[in-house]
Amino acid sequence: MQRLPETDPAQLLDRVVADALPGRRGLQAWRSLLRAQATLIRRLDTDLQGETGLALADFDVLAQLAAAHGELRMTELADRALISRSGMTRRVARLIDEGLVRRDKAGTDARGVVVALTEAGMARLAETAPVHVRGISELFVAKLDDEELALLERALNKVIVDCSFG
Repeated sequence: MQRLPETDPAQLLDRVVADALPGRRGLQAWRSLLRAQATLIRRLDTDLQGETGLALADFDVLAQLAAAHGELRMTELADRALISRSGMTRRVARLIDEGLVRRDKAGTDARGVVVALTEAGMARLAETAPVHVRGISELFVAKLDDEELALLERALNKVIVDCSFG
C-alpha cells in the first residue's frame, strides 16, 4: 500500500483534483450540480413534509407507481425511484403499513413481487402532488427561462448513467 506524504488535506485534495481534471475543467460545474441537487431535494422534502406530512421519497414511490398506471415490479420501482432495492423494501413495508400501497405476487412468476397503489395511496398522491409541483415550479422552473431549461435538459441527458441501485 502506497502511503501518501504527510501534507495539508486541502493541498492533497488540490493535487488529486489537478491530476484527474487538468485545468480543473468542469469542477465548478460539477460542484454547482451537486449543490443544486442537494439543496433542491432538501427544500422540496422539507416543504412537502411540513405541508402534508409525507416524505419526498414516499411521494416519489407513489408518483412512480401512478406514472406506471398503478403498479410496478419491486425491482423496477427501485430502479425508477433511484434508491437501493433494500431501501425500497423498507420504504414499501412502511407504505403498506400506512395503507398507501399493497404488495402482490407477479402473475405467473411466483418469485416476482408487484407493488400497487391503493385507493388511499391515490388519494394521498392527489393531496400532496400540488404541493410538490408548486415547489418544483417556484424553486426550479421559475428561476430559468425556456432556453436555459432546454439547454440544461440536453446537457444532463448526455451524462445520465444507466445503472441499478442494488
